[in-house]
Amino acid sequence: MNTKPTILTGDRPTGALHLGHYVGSLRQRVALQHTHQQFVLIADLQGLTDNGTNPQKIRDNIPEVLADYLAAGIDPELTTLCLQSALPALAELTMLYMNVVTVARVERNPTVKNEIAQKGFTRSLPVGFMVYPISQAADITAFKAEYVPVGDDQLPMIEQTNEIVHKMNSLLPAPLLRHCQAILSDTGRLPSIDGGAKMSKSLGNTLQLSASEDAIHKAVSAMYTDPHHLNVSDPGQIEGNVVFTWLDAFHPDKTKVAAMKAHYQQGGLGDRTCKNELETCLQELIAPMRERRATYIQDKGMLMQILQQGSERAHEVTQTTLREVKRGLGLPVLF
Repeated sequence: MNTKPTILTGDRPTGALHLGHYVGSLRQRVALQHTHQQFVLIADLQGLTDNGTNPQKIRDNIPEVLADYLAAGIDPELTTLCLQSALPALAELTMLYMNVVTVARVERNPTVKNEIAQKGFTRSLPVGFMVYPISQAADITAFKAEYVPVGDDQLPMIEQTNEIVHKMNSLLPAPLLRHCQAILSDTGRLPSIDGGAKMSKSLGNTLQLSASEDAIHKAVSAMYTDPHHLNVSDPGQIEGNVVFTWLDAFHPDKTKVAAMKAHYQQGGLGDRTCKNELETCLQELIAPMRERRATYIQDKGMLMQILQQGSERAHEVTQTTLREVKRGLGLPVLF
């Protein structure tokens, strides 16, 4: 019997993953797979909530995200990689939960409100997008996950999931669903290359895990620093300086980064020297991932076989939870 705590995490397959994903979750998942029972869900159905008229985008990106996972170090022997649409229990649990959540509660969710504003939705808002926090709750509870690695912007999702758990357990003869806890990254949200708060593939301000040497060089060269640091001798600010934020996130020698910060603030350290240090660090990080990814993406049959095997294991887990919930509610269990 497995005694390791259970983790559920995942991504929407809307594009190849970038360094924001790596520092925010992928790096953490690689470490956690050795100490936890980890399920990683490729959330294709949730990807359709704002891409419903372009399903090919989601379909084409499923192997891309899988290749990124493997390149980053996620091991299918240690982590169960699965596909949301292959797990019908998730959709059925979503429907059950939708009946105990009010429209007002979904509208109050700050993460949903912010994303609706960012995407410019008005009355054209797809219903599926509005209620995707309920779908996420179904994902988490179906695996009886105790921990969910998320960014701090996703904490309202964990709160709403636990509200649903409390409500559903109150309807069952005995508590069945588990409350979950967020696992936050030790690195805050990574700013984009241009200093913006959010990375966006459409804005071209990201670095993908498969970035070429030239793309890395160009990205680092264009990074926002301190606009008032006009001469090497000038004291510089590290607050809001993207280069130093990225050095904090990726450089393995924290002592060296601290010394560079002190030098920069005193004056005498140029932006180009700082950028060169960061570029060396990123080239060394990305090169092996790029090479592994290039190998994996050439064999999409192998990738889909890994996904099928993982989804079969996940299917057993999620169907068991669904049957338990239905029996607890007094609903017929025919399959």
